[in-house]
Formats: sequence, C-alpha cells, structure tokens
Amino acid sequence: MANVSGWSDRMDVNERVERALVRHLRDRARPSKLAAAVDHALFPGGARVRPCLAVGIAIACGDDRPQVTDAVAVAVEALHCASLVHDDLPCFDDAAVRRGRPSVHAAHGEAMAVLAGDALIVLAFQALSDVSAEAGERLPALLSIVADSAGMPGGLVSGQALEAEEVCVLEGYHMAKTGALFIAAAAGGAAAAGGDVALWRRVGEGLGAAYQIADDIHDRAGASGSLGKPTGQDALNARPNAVDAYGLDGAVARLKSLIEETAASVPDSEAAAPLRRLIRAQVDRFVPAHLQAAIA
Repeated sequence: MANVSGWSDRMDVNERVERALVRHLRDRARPSKLAAAVDHALFPGGARVRPCLAVGIAIACGDDRPQVTDAVAVAVEALHCASLVHDDLPCFDDAAVRRGRPSVHAAHGEAMAVLAGDALIVLAFQALSDVSAEAGERLPALLSIVADSAGMPGGLVSGQALEAEEVCVLEGYHMAKTGALFIAAAAGGAAAAGGDVALWRRVGEGLGAAYQIADDIHDRAGASGSLGKPTGQDALNARPNAVDAYGLDGAVARLKSLIEETAASVPDSEAAAPLRRLIRAQVDRFVPAHLQAAIA
C-alpha cells in the first residue's frame, strides 16, 4: 500500500481506517464464535484500498465531518470483507486460502462464515446509523450509495449472481463484482464531505475497472500465492477474465489506458498527488514484474 499520509498534518490514512473499524465494532457484543469469525474476516486487512480511497476523497473535499467519513470507510470495507467471505464459500469458489491464511469458512466452519458475512453486511449500515446525527442531511445519499453497491441491480450481490448466468458480459460483471464498491468508496467519500459526488464517482468507476483488469492479469500471469491467494481461479471456475477477452497484450494496454484516464480525472488539489499514487500503487501490486514496464 502506498503511503497516503501526505494530506496535511492528518494521521496516516491507513491508521485512521483501522481505528474506525475497531471503534465501530467495539460496543457490539457478539457471540464468541461469531466474533472470532468476523474478526478473522476484518483483521488483519488487505490493502484497505477502498476505505483509504473514501477517506482520501473526503479529505480532498474538505472532510468537514470526519466521523461521517470514517463511517463510510467502515461501511465499504465491511461490505468488501463480507463479499470475500461469501465468495470463498464451498458453494461459490470453495477457496481454502485468503490473504495468505485459511479463509473464514476453512478456519471457522461454513455456517459461521455465512453468518459472519451477513453480520458484516449489516455492520455497513450500523456504521452509518452510528453517525446519523453528524451526517444529518447527507445521510439519505450515503445510505443510497452504500445500498446500491451491495444489492441489485448493479451491486455485489448481482455481480456474484452473474457468475451463474449462461451469458455474462465482462464489463457488466466487472462493474458489479468490483466496480460497485470502488464507486461507493469514491462517491461516499465525496458525499460524506459535501463534495461533488458525480465527479468523484467517475474516479471510482475508473479505478474499479483498472483494479479488476489488473486482478485478471494476475490470475492469468502472476505467481500463485504471491498476493495471498491462488491464481488460475477464473479458468477453474469458468469466470469471465479480461485476458480471455482482450489477450494479454490487449488487457495490459487497456489497464494502462484506464490508469492514465483515472489519474487524470482526479481534480487538481493538495490531495491530488497522493490520490494518484494510490491509484497507481493499487493496480501495480497485481501486475507481474515482467509486465510492469508495459504500464509505466
């Protein structure tokens, strides 16, 4: 994860996200087995790119209600982790490893993994409820942004369901399965701070598309286990993949174009440089070393 602490004198964004996650979980008493499964899903996290994006964009927009910003960051990360828990289940990818250690169902059992994923989805909305007074007139928009990213017609649930369809269009699948949460992070960060939601939504769309293509390239050309998960899963599970659609060279070219377009869409401000570095760093980590020069 790139260091994105270059926003004024504020605490490191990653640290801020971790503190917010702990804070919004802290006062929620949970059965011990469920608590262990939820904590396994949330901690330690991955790159935290979605919540860091939300915080970074809120800062770019003034971050006048930081408690609301933090709640949005928690919401998008909770939904992301829920999607990973459910995606790994035997009824979907049947993945035994996530982030370099046993997946939640492998460590805590299938039933508890289902419940942990459900609890994390609910946590997304509990986090926003926690700051309803501070959010005030911004709350309805935030609820809509987060709900749209999770449900139908274009959210995470729809993206998962598209895998069961006989015909699955790559761009629509990518937008729902991955893009929806990047859009929620970007639009939610802007809405939390009273910024231009439509403008920042475009940044989220571009980063989500780039991120998924980079992930597809890693799945086809990366080293298995290098990012804490196996490669070759799209072929194994007959999932759409950008390399299949465009060829490896075409996917790399498309990725390069998306990175450039997304970075250029970030409005010039004090926060622009670290946001652009975050965009680049989060796709770079998926691209195998021998392909890095092609997107430089």
